[in-house]
Amino acid sequence: MKNNSQINIILKKLNDSDKKEIARLLNNRYIWNNLCNNIPFPYSEYDAASFIENVRENPRQIVFGIEYKEGFCGLISLELQKDIYQKSAELGYWIGEEFWGKGIASAAIEKMIPYAFENHDIIRIFARVFEYNPASMRVLEKNGFKKECVARKAIYKNGKLWDEHRFYLLKTN
Repeated sequence: MKNNSQINIILKKLNDSDKKEIARLLNNRYIWNNLCNNIPFPYSEYDAASFIENVRENPRQIVFGIEYKEGFCGLISLELQKDIYQKSAELGYWIGEEFWGKGIASAAIEKMIPYAFENHDIIRIFARVFEYNPASMRVLEKNGFKKECVARKAIYKNGKLWDEHRFYLLKTN
């Protein structure tokens, strides 16, 4: 098992120059199969430009590009919740397929956790994972997340119903 802190990644704000690489990496069915249906497939540079603009306009959505070996390799995000859930944030992430298995997602989550708790008025981070993505579940558990529940047949993706595994991490003081 790799030590996350030994993997040299940088979390950076998105800029317009990232759209080409976001489109290239995200235009991949294997990645899209683990994302919400509101993300188009195929994925174009126009889609990436619209996404970057939406992130700029939405203060509740905090998104960073992940750089590995000085190249863009994926995204990690926090979506700050509203109303009675305002002390929670949803964690999301994806890594380009060519970068899988290198510990990048785990290292990015390890960097995002302190950022989230130190810079936002939250006490809870949660994530949702499709039942057929055990690698994502392991990445969360490796970073201290606990499985909260399994929501049976909660996801409809690619014409099928799937279970959703929900994980959480609480702020410790």
